[in-house]
Amino acid sequence: MTLHAMPNTLAEWLHHLETLHPVGIDMGLERVSLVAKRMGLLERPIAKQVITVAGTNGKGSTLAMIDAIARAHGWRAGTYTSPHLLRYNERVTVDGREASDQRLVEGFQQVENARLQEPSISLTYFEAGTLCALWCLANATLDIAILEVGLGGRLDAVNIIDADVAIVTTIALDHANFLGNDLEQIGREKAGIFRPLKPAVLGSQSLPPSVLESAIAIAAHSYALGTAFSHSAGETVGNPWCWHGLTADGSTLSLDGLPDPGLPIDNAATALQALALAGVTLQLNTVRKALRTVTLSGRMQWVGQWCLDVGHNPHAAQYVARRLPAPPKGGRQWALIGMLNDKDADGVIQALSPSITDWVCVTLEGGRGRSADELAKRVTSLGGHVYYCADSPAAGAAKLAKQLAPEDRVLATGSFFTVAELLAMPLPQATPRAR
Repeated sequence: MTLHAMPNTLAEWLHHLETLHPVGIDMGLERVSLVAKRMGLLERPIAKQVITVAGTNGKGSTLAMIDAIARAHGWRAGTYTSPHLLRYNERVTVDGREASDQRLVEGFQQVENARLQEPSISLTYFEAGTLCALWCLANATLDIAILEVGLGGRLDAVNIIDADVAIVTTIALDHANFLGNDLEQIGREKAGIFRPLKPAVLGSQSLPPSVLESAIAIAAHSYALGTAFSHSAGETVGNPWCWHGLTADGSTLSLDGLPDPGLPIDNAATALQALALAGVTLQLNTVRKALRTVTLSGRMQWVGQWCLDVGHNPHAAQYVARRLPAPPKGGRQWALIGMLNDKDADGVIQALSPSITDWVCVTLEGGRGRSADELAKRVTSLGGHVYYCADSPAAGAAKLAKQLAPEDRVLATGSFFTVAELLAMPLPQATPRAR
């Protein structure tokens, strides 16, 4: 493609990116590193501090809290996340604001110009998007950039950037087609974002030994939840909690009376430790304010009677089940579920089943989509009651609209695609009964 034939709009660019590479996921850093070098992205840091976040679950919430707390302390912060829910622009933010179409188009033009230099290089959709995001962040004069790994760690495109602080949140089975079913090996892949002599933050007490072993092997400075830093929280959801950790110079620091952010406390504690190591002087009242206001779409997000959560593996579903409140007396707890065919549907259903009275199974379109009928068979085989199957999340919600009572609650889950379709529409709510 010559320069004058480049797409003009963001929508055109995203369509173009889908045609650049023969496969959607092509693990490896050689191609993306060459294009990044041509773009000048490897010549200087993209921000004064870079925090990279890897893990099976918890990346998004950890990143969101790092961003909110850093900005509350006056740091100019930029983020790169994936996937998005409603708009591609969500993937890149600066000071809490999504990147504009124009800025992303400029970024994709830079990627294309570099990609087409001789010899031309083929990039996947994700690789091109990552390079665009890094270009946007590198040109935003940031104090801190927070980058979310897309898949794995060692061979993920994000890993072309050296992290000043690297985080592994959790390790569980997911993306088995690419990462396998060996938790030790998955841990080593995620730990591939660690750098020698730099802080490596281990954000779960249940990580496989390979994560810490990987940090030790390259002489990264490890900070593990439960040893270097910790939290003490009340047993009831919503209770205040305390954080204890280490600053960059090794001093101890404690923050008490912290509000429940509505996101995993392990991840909040991890965010605080990472920021302390990045050089943020944490102030108690500022942290409290940030945790009260942080939000993350699609994670235990309540819209009236509906709770929307993108959890798509058993580990995430277990967290949702623990946090999901019982419906009011006499109400039913519905689950509207749509999943991709490469996800562990049985594990997700088993984790949620004790909390669910009735299931609505919906089809997700596309080559990776799983049919509602197939999901329903899994639910039934595991002892659940399937009320209805629908051709899409929207159709499932429309059917539920006729059945919802004011005392009912609906959990919509199983995939980013499921939640995104529902967030884009007005969700039905039951009309309260007249007294």
